[in-house]
Amino acid sequence: MDFGFQRLVGFVVDKTEGPARVWLDVGPQHLNPNGVVHGAVPSALMDTAMGAACMSVLDEGLYCATIEMQVRFLRGASSGRLEATAAVINAGRRIVHLDARTVDDTGRLIATATASFAVIQPPAA
Repeated sequence: MDFGFQRLVGFVVDKTEGPARVWLDVGPQHLNPNGVVHGAVPSALMDTAMGAACMSVLDEGLYCATIEMQVRFLRGASSGRLEATAAVINAGRRIVHLDARTVDDTGRLIATATASFAVIQPPAA
C-alpha cells in the first residue's frame, strides 16, 4: 500500500500477517508548538491501520471508508517510533467495527481508538 497522504506524513503500512500495523519515526515535522507529537499523527496512524484491517475482511471489489472514529490520547511522545495496530471487532455486511492502539518504541500506550467503517461497493460500470 502506498498513497499520497502516507508519503506526506511519512508512515509505513504493514499488512502481512495478523493485525494491521502502521508506524513512523517521529521527526520535527510531526511535533506541535509544544514539542510533542501532534494529535493528528496517532489519529492518522490508527485510522490507516483500521482501514487496512477492514480491507482484510472484505470481499474482492469492495472497499471501505471511516464513518466514525473516537480517539483517546493517554500521553504525549516527542521522539522515537510510534506504531499503531488495529483489529476488527465485528464485521457486518455494511459496517465494520474496529479498535486500534498506538504505542511508542518502549511499548507505552500513547493513544487508543475505536471506529466504524462503511463497506462500500463501487458503482456498476
